[in-house]
Amino acid sequence: MPRPVLSESQIHPAVREKIANYRSDVLKEVQAAVAANDIVVVGMRMNPFPKKARKALDAAGIAYKYLEYGSYLGGYRRRLPLKMWTGWSTFPMVFVKGVLIGGAEDLARLIEKGELGKKR
Repeated sequence: MPRPVLSESQIHPAVREKIANYRSDVLKEVQAAVAANDIVVVGMRMNPFPKKARKALDAAGIAYKYLEYGSYLGGYRRRLPLKMWTGWSTFPMVFVKGVLIGGAEDLARLIEKGELGKKR
């Protein structure tokens, strides 16, 4: 079932470009990392869950790319387009072979099940 997204026909032409280009630099950076790496963890400072995801990957000996955007004290606007793009509202956002698999707990389950092989 696809996520509901406001149709372009329901967005006034005067603001369509503004919406389409909002923080597109961050989105392009994450998309490029996801395309270039088997595993990408997108996180933020001061949040313990991105750290848990990275520790789990390190302990399993699995290589990954980490991208960090701000903290609880700042950077919300840089993270917002990522939440809008994925529909995932929390950090980390973990991508495996181009697919969003969820967050730190979802990643831990995949590692526990042996669904991620060692990449180092």
